[in-house]
Amino acid sequence: MRTTDDWITTPITRDLLRGALDLERTEHGLLPHRLPASARAQNNDGQLAMAESQPSGVRLALRTRATALELDTLPTKRAYVGAPPRPDGVYDLLVDGRPAGRSSVAGGNTLTIDMATGTAGVEPGPVGTLSFTDLPEGDKDIEIWLPHNETTELVALRTDAPVEPAPDPGRRVWLHHGSSISHGSDAASPTTTWPALAASLGGVELVNLGLGGGALLDPFTARAMRDTPADLISVKIGINVVNADLMRLRAFGPAVHGFLDTIREGHPTAPLLVVSPILCPVHEDTPGPLAPDFTDGGVRFVATGDPAERASGKLTLNVIRDELSRIVSQRAADDENLYHLDGRELYGEADAADLPLPDGIHPDAATHRLIGERFAKLAFADRGAFAG
Repeated sequence: MRTTDDWITTPITRDLLRGALDLERTEHGLLPHRLPASARAQNNDGQLAMAESQPSGVRLALRTRATALELDTLPTKRAYVGAPPRPDGVYDLLVDGRPAGRSSVAGGNTLTIDMATGTAGVEPGPVGTLSFTDLPEGDKDIEIWLPHNETTELVALRTDAPVEPAPDPGRRVWLHHGSSISHGSDAASPTTTWPALAASLGGVELVNLGLGGGALLDPFTARAMRDTPADLISVKIGINVVNADLMRLRAFGPAVHGFLDTIREGHPTAPLLVVSPILCPVHEDTPGPLAPDFTDGGVRFVATGDPAERASGKLTLNVIRDELSRIVSQRAADDENLYHLDGRELYGEADAADLPLPDGIHPDAATHRLIGERFAKLAFADRGAFAG
């Protein structure tokens, strides 16, 4: 049994974290953010504020001889009115790059969301403790990947031996932006979201700006990407623009151009891959807005637009795929490092028959693995956009 005298408490500082663009000091500790303060100040969308504070791809990266560690956190868990309870967020432990454990933290705040009315409320809760014991002896690199879908304030880190920041692995940095599918949606854990899997297979360091409901071509997100150091960049555009019924075709093309222009201001020659939406039968030819459907006791999503409205410029996934292909082809004439990937190469009609989207929009754990493996094969292969 360890006593409090056995533990070494190490302040959690920026150099112990990877994948976050900003850290906010709270009354409890540190809250990692995936958008900088300048972007958050320009946002008035509660959904985006919640998504960017959920640390998808954010991990503690330590070098230590410790054989036991504890991490105190204050999670904010989500509950949806009319939907079954959600499981606790998952923390993944890697030791020298290999999976070595998985756990959750009980307690925390509860954010209850009513999708029918658009209202939400928070009930405060206690700090919880994550514990990993029986770690291998000797010096090792440890990563603790924070829950991809649960806002997590970092309160305290305790170990039975000193820790220091893990050394820079010297790998290329891949900066990715997308929707809830890139955020992690219904992946089993933070290292098994499709971007995390693809990054592992491609041997790169991930910065994941997948933002559930928030891939809406916001200029402040483009500026955040412009200002974030990266060797490889991808943007997955389309599904949120359709299901939010955000804009018409007239506005969509210039918005994509502006988004890419801004990224290029900070990364003029980095490989930049534009990915169109994966197959989503709900929205292939039916515009948004999207609405939840609770009739079967769970949650499914339905498109409420009229396909005839495409004639007046309403967007569907097929319309967006055609437009993205056109835009990339046009720009690539002057940008030899700009690439396009049709999202249906990651998940298409045959896949939908074998692995249907459980709620009509989001892939499950098996589909995240499929998408991650295919992205790695297509993007990191010898002739891929991110070929090394």
